[in-house]
Amino acid sequence: MSQTPSTSIRTVALVGHGAAGKTTLAESLLAASGAITSRGSVEKGNTTCDFDPMEKEFGHSLQTAVASVQWGGAQIHLIDTPGYPDFAGQAIAALAGVDTALVVINAQTGIELATERMFNLAGDRGLCRMLVVNKIDADNVDLPALVASIRERFGKQCLLLDLPAHQGQDVVELLGHADGDSDFASVAAAHRALIDQIIEEDDSLMARYLEDGVEPDPQELHAPFEAALRSGHLIPILFVSARTGAGVPQLLDALSKLAPNPAEGNPPPFYKGEPGAQPQSFESQPDDALHVLAHVFKVVMDPFIGKMGVFRVHQGTVRKDAQLFVGSGKRPFKVAHLYRLQGKDYVEVPSLVPGDIGAVAKVDDIEFDCVLHDSHDEDHIHLKPLQFPLPMQGLAVHTKRKSDEHRLFEILHKLELEDPCFKVERHPHTNETVIRGLGDMHLRTKLARMQHQFKMELDTSPPRIAYRETITQASEGHCRHKKQSGGAGQFGEVMLRIEPLERGAGFEFVDVVKGGAIPGVFMAAVEKGVRQALADGVVAGYPVHDLRVTVYDGKTHAVDGKDIAFTLAGRKATIEAVRKATPIVLEPMVNIEVLAPEASIGDLTGDLSSKRGHVTGTQPRPAATAAISGQIPLAELDDYQGRLKSLTAGQGSYTIEFSHYAQVPSQTQAQLVSAHKAVNLDDE
Repeated sequence: MSQTPSTSIRTVALVGHGAAGKTTLAESLLAASGAITSRGSVEKGNTTCDFDPMEKEFGHSLQTAVASVQWGGAQIHLIDTPGYPDFAGQAIAALAGVDTALVVINAQTGIELATERMFNLAGDRGLCRMLVVNKIDADNVDLPALVASIRERFGKQCLLLDLPAHQGQDVVELLGHADGDSDFASVAAAHRALIDQIIEEDDSLMARYLEDGVEPDPQELHAPFEAALRSGHLIPILFVSARTGAGVPQLLDALSKLAPNPAEGNPPPFYKGEPGAQPQSFESQPDDALHVLAHVFKVVMDPFIGKMGVFRVHQGTVRKDAQLFVGSGKRPFKVAHLYRLQGKDYVEVPSLVPGDIGAVAKVDDIEFDCVLHDSHDEDHIHLKPLQFPLPMQGLAVHTKRKSDEHRLFEILHKLELEDPCFKVERHPHTNETVIRGLGDMHLRTKLARMQHQFKMELDTSPPRIAYRETITQASEGHCRHKKQSGGAGQFGEVMLRIEPLERGAGFEFVDVVKGGAIPGVFMAAVEKGVRQALADGVVAGYPVHDLRVTVYDGKTHAVDGKDIAFTLAGRKATIEAVRKATPIVLEPMVNIEVLAPEASIGDLTGDLSSKRGHVTGTQPRPAATAAISGQIPLAELDDYQGRLKSLTAGQGSYTIEFSHYAQVPSQTQAQLVSAHKAVNLDDE
């Protein structure tokens, strides 16, 4: 297999809301290019990208999949992403592996929640964006109205790159055509608007165009087109029917000729920084002769191959049998096998160059978001982290058999490694193991996978809400710990003050002790005691956040001064200070969006209001549905899925994402405090 040069490589992520047809579109692109002999369908469960048994069962994508096509001399790497908000972690992670986001819009339903979210996230990441309107041959679609809606929501820089023709059975390309028939809009006017937008990026072209009235040669338009894509000055709109294949060859042409290669896109946001140091920007070079720099944007725990890291090469050439480092690791690993992915198939290759997407297996040190490199000069290079939604939907899980507990944690750890939006919590006070995800569907698929792949059956129950404690005023705490037993003794005295920080600031520990009142060797023990007190909670048994603890004085003993004494003194002094600082309990608030039939909107808004929710707006959606947006305490969403099903006759769905922490009502705080067994300092 000959190696494709970097200049001929395109990397594209298909993103958008669920049911927009991304997987079907990927299948059509593969079939049209000859990468597969016949096109599969989601309904039959035989597509290249939805190969997982659970994806076939559920009928939609649950994880990203990578495939490649060749067209017009270009190698196009496609990443098909799940569209439902519950699986947003997978879709967002794919943005780190590509230069172009292909935002797919369902012509029947218009711009939906995940569509807008992924469009904005791709823009924030500096990716080039193209909008693809799918299902143009469907019944009851209003394409002119949809284009108007796109421009209203995303900006006037969204311009037509082609137009549907012959009732959605074909499309006419606009960059090279100034005339022709279309189903709506004037081909000539759309062509002129596109040219006008592009040449604004090149002063000499614009001057010549205005003076002579002669359009630039298509080759001359390539550089300004790329510049317009990079800056967001141009966001092309294309039309396809993934089902019939209409517009698919034109989309392949656009990707091969107009989508950026690794040198034409915006540089990935790498930075160099050692722990505690000021980070410095670092610009990778898509040069196959330089040191290797690759980023892992996906981890797969394959039941047959084992742990597999999927990565994008940004610099240098990754070769089979090469020695690579993981992050700041000191020991390299050998690339025993180097793969290119084609759906479920692993195609072994000798090398990968900048722009390529590949995978290595059986490397224990590989983690999501790590950087692979071949020189210690790149030890502390990182890619700017993506912003993922915080997993708030929780389930407490319990093994049916006591003997399965150890294996449960092993399985949960594997699932955590794969999904940046799946978290596992262990609550020592309640002995609860809580899994958290982005929604009910997200957690149900994890439970199903544990049952099917790992043969692990679990019981579930609602978890404790992740309340927090904080303080509202400054105070001081003091503790002298003195213990004498036989010849050995313990002595440590700590004086500290605490003060509140702004919400979300976390915890700060400050040491201003002078004159060696507390020797430096014991300060780590003091901090340990402080952190223990805050982690265990003071008034209601929940972690204390958003405060600064300043240790300013204390005493020791030449013989009896010990780490344990200062840990206990630090803990008790912190508890005393928090109790005097008018502590309050905070609860997580979530943004909620409910999609339901219009007829049930009144009942749903009333239900949300009765649960301390605040409705911020309603928005009509196609097919006699509407979306309700608002905020509500997470504690009030217990069994919301059941209430929603009842109020909408099973036709409603909802998504949540973390918003902020807010003070609980005084009655709720009183209940939480009374339910908590107060710490008896005398028993310590």
